[in-house]
Amino acid sequence: MRLAVAMLSFAAVLTLQARDTADGVFDSRVRTVQVSSGGSTFAPPVALVGEQGGLTVSFDMMSDDRDYMRFRVVRCDADWSPSTVADAVWLDGFNESAIPDGEFSRATSTHYVHYAFDFPNVDINPSLSGNYLIEVFSDDDPHKVLFSRRVMLSAATAPVSATVTSRTDIDYNASHQQLEIEVDTEHADVANPYTDLTVKIMQNGRPDSEVTVVHPLMVNGRKAVYAHNDALIFPAGNNYRRMETVNTNYLTMGVDEIAYAHPYYHFRLATDRPRAASAFETDLNLGGRYVVREYNSSESDLEADYGVVHFSLDAAPGLEVYLDGDMTSRRIDADSRMAYNEATGLYEKILLLKQGAYSYQYLAVDPRTGRLATGPIEGDFWQTPNEYIIKVYTRRPGEQTDRLIGVSTINLQ
Repeated sequence: MRLAVAMLSFAAVLTLQARDTADGVFDSRVRTVQVSSGGSTFAPPVALVGEQGGLTVSFDMMSDDRDYMRFRVVRCDADWSPSTVADAVWLDGFNESAIPDGEFSRATSTHYVHYAFDFPNVDINPSLSGNYLIEVFSDDDPHKVLFSRRVMLSAATAPVSATVTSRTDIDYNASHQQLEIEVDTEHADVANPYTDLTVKIMQNGRPDSEVTVVHPLMVNGRKAVYAHNDALIFPAGNNYRRMETVNTNYLTMGVDEIAYAHPYYHFRLATDRPRAASAFETDLNLGGRYVVREYNSSESDLEADYGVVHFSLDAAPGLEVYLDGDMTSRRIDADSRMAYNEATGLYEKILLLKQGAYSYQYLAVDPRTGRLATGPIEGDFWQTPNEYIIKVYTRRPGEQTDRLIGVSTINLQ
């Protein structure tokens, strides 16, 4: 009996370790997954712990019929590894909730069902702040995750202030930006700000850009100051590119051609070119986000159609190029990798996207570092109004999980 229990426990640990805790879509019928905070899809997916309805998750299922859908959450630590604490520690009740019945699309060439649900809600309302992975599944097959999304619940007990500048420790108004961060722990129940804080910073919602800082430069009273740290220096990048597929009758931003081939409209975008050697151009920087919109509709969530969008990039062969933005779930995999077409001499990618206004950029693997970089294709310009999301975690003595005690968002001014 002891051996059987040990084997089950070991299997559970292996399952946790193998779990994919990144944003992802694992069923081709699922499209247009969005998380809004306070009604805005442009805000980070963060709500206050205990605040019911702080976040809304929406998505489409490419189907003619409704399905019974449910969701659960996985508590994760600061690095998004699954937490080993039992659900009973942070949740009162069962870790499962029904998703309201979806609504059918209207007057669209492609039929879909649109779903939306709130988190936290009366069924799943965590008592601990921290990272949570939402997993959506069909009632018929709870073991098959259709998609997952990372969200955060903050205690908001440690106010975070920060500045970002292009005058960095390695260059001056050139190709980098540097942050200085101050965390006020007076009301956060932090015993030692020197050792009990973990600060994570992400640029423009890109998981691959996230860095971790664990030791402040100094502590002034109860305020931990993080400055003059190489980890706080980021490549400046460039404004995200933009395109719109809001109209199927007229060419809109970035679209060169529209054609219909049953069952989809096809939007062929103007061929993009590298901008690294070009002058910086001031533009609206949407940071990789998108907005669902159909030009003539008052309810685009149900009336926007789906179209096949053709991306192309005229760049030197031999690069490993990825299409970055919320439309690819920010994943670096086969679904976001551009394929080089020898016949056209272009990097190409085809995506099925709901009508809307999209922002995106091209990332290339830097052969010197093996990391994704904006420099080779987009360039790095100190003027870029990047968005930095700063998250502060702590783990109290005796606890086995990380709490999120402060979140702040800052842009280069």
